[in-house]
Amino acid sequence: MDSRTEPAEAEPEPVAATRRPSRQSTAPRPPLVRELLLVVGLFVVYKVGRQLADGHTAEAFRNANRVWDWERTLHLPGEGSVQGALLHSDTLVHLANTYYATVHFPATVAFLVWMYLRRPVHYVWARRVLAAVTTAALALHLTFPLAPPRLLAAAGLVDTGQVYGPTVYGAHPATDEMANQFAAMPSLHFGWALMVAIGLIAATRSRLRWLWLLHPLLTLLVIVGTANHYWLDAIVATALLGIALAVIRLPHGAGTAEARGLVAADETYDEADGAAGNSGGAGGAGEKESVPELVGARR
Repeated sequence: MDSRTEPAEAEPEPVAATRRPSRQSTAPRPPLVRELLLVVGLFVVYKVGRQLADGHTAEAFRNANRVWDWERTLHLPGEGSVQGALLHSDTLVHLANTYYATVHFPATVAFLVWMYLRRPVHYVWARRVLAAVTTAALALHLTFPLAPPRLLAAAGLVDTGQVYGPTVYGAHPATDEMANQFAAMPSLHFGWALMVAIGLIAATRSRLRWLWLLHPLLTLLVIVGTANHYWLDAIVATALLGIALAVIRLPHGAGTAEARGLVAADETYDEADGAAGNSGGAGGAGEKESVPELVGARR
């Protein structure tokens, strides 16, 4: 039996799978190695600078008495009122000391890492602001050494770190090789915490993002309650941060840059997905046309 078949049409090549661009790819990130060197370098310079500001014991205590008098002149609440609330519970004091010793630096690092990965535009802005505030703080530490209220007899406060633990400072400031205890003003504990909150509020869109302000608020109560800082230390840190934010502006439209990138990514994905669907439809039609036709088939 002779039968002739027409050759089947070649099946269309499969369309390459189109992957939806990730959130991280919507904005360019600064080179990672460069950023690590910048951040680590800034930290090293700051630590060395603080040590250079050490040793001015007499001047640090004179300035401490001045700050204490200034606060009374300004009718600021006494630091002892916050500490008195903490001293009602040994557990509460211990938690406050632990927060002071362990949250400050890791929280700031976690903030920068998250911003770098998820909000590159905001990361560059936040890193510049933090660098400016830290540099200004170092300059003030060099020019205005200040003993903290826990060391000032006139304040009548308890050194909660030494009494209840844990503490990051040695018992005697003059022999403390790990930290400069005469660098109380401004409080970078508070300045960095406030910038973390502001940065996260600016970079996110959740209705609950304002709750990030609880971080600097809790930090303020901790640094004052543990007698590591005066109220004025936090006020000066806030002023420096305000100046830095006024000078180093978030790029125009950066608040929606990632959102616009995501929309563009979605549109690209949809167009590619639609093209794939059309190709699939053409392929389906081709399959129907490629069914062999029996011409002149005989039995």
